[in-house]
Amino acid sequence: MKFLSRAAAAAAVTFCAGALANAATLDLGALPAQIDQHLNAPVTAQVPQPQVAAGTLPQAGSAQVIPAPITEAEAPKFTTLAAAVDAQGVPGAADSELRCLATGVYFEAKGEPLSGQLAVAEVILDRASSGRFPPSVCRVLSQPGQFSFVRGGRMPTPPSNAAWRKAMAVALVAQKDLWASPVDGALYFHARYVRPTWKRARVGSVGNHVFYR
Repeated sequence: MKFLSRAAAAAAVTFCAGALANAATLDLGALPAQIDQHLNAPVTAQVPQPQVAAGTLPQAGSAQVIPAPITEAEAPKFTTLAAAVDAQGVPGAADSELRCLATGVYFEAKGEPLSGQLAVAEVILDRASSGRFPPSVCRVLSQPGQFSFVRGGRMPTPPSNAAWRKAMAVALVAQKDLWASPVDGALYFHARYVRPTWKRARVGSVGNHVFYR
């Protein structure tokens, strides 16, 4: 019995030794190649895709609405001076500068054609902006020795009639620069029958007035 047990034990030891020997003969040289193959394999970079917020995708068939640019309101265009004058409504409460301008037009040119009334209004406005005269319409008119209808620095009150309303409309056209002056740049004028002693550059004549720079 002891002999058989020993023989069986010896056989078991021999079997295990053979198994280990076979295990030792595995092709370990192939492992580095496989590892190297994985290490040298090209790596594809993963680029994150942009996330689109829900509800921002354009709807199919919808047109994009582009707002129109905001521009300043353009002054109305008129084909004649008469049309520009007729389009002006008489303001209920005119400011002092407009009222002074209309007063100057009324007393200096109420009997003149519209172009002559506008020319007088433009002279008054050009004086106020020239730097050579007082810087306001009312002060230009009340300057001593400049306008004969002004007495003692005080302007008379015009009557509320059709000629006054026309003078107010002409003053509005001039103030809004709705029509070009026929004697642009003029700073002086006088009636045709006057023979002034001073010499100035003549710009032109409109109606019964002659205009100068």
